[in-house]
Amino acid sequence: MTIDVRDVFPSGTDAQAFCDRALNTMAGGLTGSKILAIAASIRALQAEGKPVCNLTVGDFSPDQFRVPELLASRAGRAIAEGQTNYPPAIGLRETREAVTILYKRDLGLDYPVESVFMAGGARPPIYATFALVVEPGDTVVYSIPSWNNHYYCQVNGVVTKTVVSGPESDFLPTAEALAGVLEDARLLCLNSPLNPTGTAFKPDQLAGICDLILDINKRRDAAGERPLMLMYDQVYWMLCHGDVEHVTPVGLRPEMANYTIFVDAISKSFAATGLRVGWGVVPAPLAPRYKALIGHMGSWAPRPEQVATSELLRDPAAIDAYHAVMKKGIADRLYALYDGFAAMERGGLGVHAIAPQGAIYLSVKFDILGRTFAGSTFETNEDIRRFLLDEALFGIVPFQAFGLEEDSGWMRLSIGAVGMKDIEDGLARIRAALGRVQ
Repeated sequence: MTIDVRDVFPSGTDAQAFCDRALNTMAGGLTGSKILAIAASIRALQAEGKPVCNLTVGDFSPDQFRVPELLASRAGRAIAEGQTNYPPAIGLRETREAVTILYKRDLGLDYPVESVFMAGGARPPIYATFALVVEPGDTVVYSIPSWNNHYYCQVNGVVTKTVVSGPESDFLPTAEALAGVLEDARLLCLNSPLNPTGTAFKPDQLAGICDLILDINKRRDAAGERPLMLMYDQVYWMLCHGDVEHVTPVGLRPEMANYTIFVDAISKSFAATGLRVGWGVVPAPLAPRYKALIGHMGSWAPRPEQVATSELLRDPAAIDAYHAVMKKGIADRLYALYDGFAAMERGGLGVHAIAPQGAIYLSVKFDILGRTFAGSTFETNEDIRRFLLDEALFGIVPFQAFGLEEDSGWMRLSIGAVGMKDIEDGLARIRAALGRVQ
């Protein structure tokens, strides 16, 4: 006899009533990703055979960007060798050591191996950082637009304070903007290069924020109060473009080592989003508690991928050879989009883009709010997004998906899953569609 459990599941209003009773307040209010919802609608169009230029999800298509051969071959060999049992909960020592070698070699930061903890991508270290330093009712500060900070704040039951950053500061916060909101904060979340905008901190901009944190913590230390901690998500740091140089809080102000928790991964820098190898780097005094926490989370990266990551990070020649191809591919796509929109702007079509700085993203403003198409007026970013998808088969993500409430016309474009022909054809369709806007 087979029992079809679907027969006993409640439906409709009964299902909602069941959820209201079964779930806690946090889970009951948690919503799904707006980005993934948009991407799902685009996949449906692609399944119908429509040639959508999909610039939505911050991922890489293996058809466009493959992982380094060293990473793939060494992971396969590790499986063949039987390295398929549990790794240590905090990561293989050789992989953690490889991270310290990478940071010392490329960032000038000399951390002890005890400060490094491996995990299944960058998300577990983000969650662990929140769990380590904040508790319900504490204040967490972040700038918007930014990726997923509001979800982590909701899960941890904290009070949030946000700073809206605009194009004048490349959508990144400044010390002046943060000065009024950090006094009672427990955690500040920063990301550079930034998802969604593809912009990166300039040294003076980040140094000013570090000085503000150090001044606050000097006063708190004298009063015996809990310090203000900084989570610095630098998962895109190897993907800076042109003359943009990645900077770190500790590199600019060594005293920030006491207050900075780094979040990092191979996911973006090596197009390895599905291999799930990330890490957190924490101040040495916090390492024992972080070790206990990450061990209970059970979020470790698979052993074969850690073995492969260890070898890759220790091989600068292999990294340089891979990035010579990968970063050119990323830059070619970003600049093709940027140049295309710049030409449209010169032609009066109501668009403006920020030149690429880092990551796989381009920020573009479609300045057509209040204008009309086919008798309908563009009133929201969602109106613009829908128009570009319907009329130009061009899939993008409004900044509302990253916390910005204002309908300003700003959108994120992500190039990891498209080729140059997709971009060229998409730009031609965009130009034609915008040309019909009144």
